[in-house]
This record gives sequence, C-alpha cells and structure tokens, in this order.
Amino acid sequence: MLPNLKGMIQLRRYIDRITVSILLLIAIQPPVSAQQFQPVDAGSTVKFSIKNFGISTTGTLNGLKGTIIFQPDNLAIAKFRVSVNSSSIDTDNKTRDRHLRGEDYFNAEKFPLIIIESTSIEKASNVDGYILKGKLTIKGITRNINFPFTAKQIGNGYLFNGNFNINRLDFGVGSSSAFLANQLKVQLSIKAVAQ
Repeated sequence: MLPNLKGMIQLRRYIDRITVSILLLIAIQPPVSAQQFQPVDAGSTVKFSIKNFGISTTGTLNGLKGTIIFQPDNLAIAKFRVSVNSSSIDTDNKTRDRHLRGEDYFNAEKFPLIIIESTSIEKASNVDGYILKGKLTIKGITRNINFPFTAKQIGNGYLFNGNFNINRLDFGVGSSSAFLANQLKVQLSIKAVAQ
C-alpha cells in the first residue's frame, strides 16, 4: 500500500511540474501584434450614385484618413475607422458641388468628415468575403450600417472593395424632393498600406 502512495505522490509532483512549465511558456509568449494599415487616396475610390431627375448622377469623395487593423485569421481584433472629407465632393459640376457642400446638404464647414467605424468584422461565405458591422456618421448623425466587402492582399497592404445603399434623409442630407431620389449607392475601393 505504501509503495502505491509513494508512486502517486511522485506522479502528482511530476504533473505539477509539467503544469507550471506550460504556464510559464504561455506567460513568456510575446503578445500578438496586429498589423495596422492606413487608407490612402492613391489607388482608392469612394464613389456614390443617385438618381436626379431620373438620371443617374455620380460623384466621388477623397481625403481618406484613418486606421485599419486587419488580420484574416483573427477577425476578433479587426477594426476599421476610415473617414473622407465632405468638402472634397466632386460631381463634375462646380455649381452643384458648391451647393452640396452647403448647409442644406453636407454642411461641410461644420461637419468636415464622413466616418465609417466598425464594431465587428465577420467572415462571409465567399473566399475573400467579409461583413462589416458598424456605424456611419454623416453631418453629425450616426446610423448603424452592415455591408459585405472583399479583402485582397496587394504588396504590403490590402485592397478593400464593398458597397452599400443609404437613405440620404436618414442623415439630414437635403430634404424630400420629387426630383432627387432618397436612396443612393456608395461604392468603396479602399487601398490601405502597412503603417
């Protein structure tokens, strides 16, 4: 009986030593650092389209800034915060652009940034596909937004492509109109380089 007890005590000590060794190995592992990327205007497009008098009118925005944390194999740490300058709006019509920068529409002087900020990133069913859940802020008004996007690695960064529809009235952009549609489509092609 005593030899069995002695063997059990030795086995217990051996297990304790292994447990301590494993815990020490875990403790000294360096923290996983997430790769940060910066969105850049060169190679990027932020485009929108809206029906005006029944004709599709398109425009672009630039002045991309922000931070993107993206690691396809660890989406729990993924984070997007990207903005464009509302004063950069360009519909290829200077008179219309001045009007759109004004108080009735984007009020660019008071609200210079349009911001997308993620709350979570999820994997979609397609190979390079993901879903951004987050918040869109236009003219100081923030609304929830969800949309699919793709991520393609290019050089030392990524090219993110996605699109979504919004109702401009939800953000106080203009007023109800018989000529200007409420719904507009936003197409994003964002190049982000490693910081």
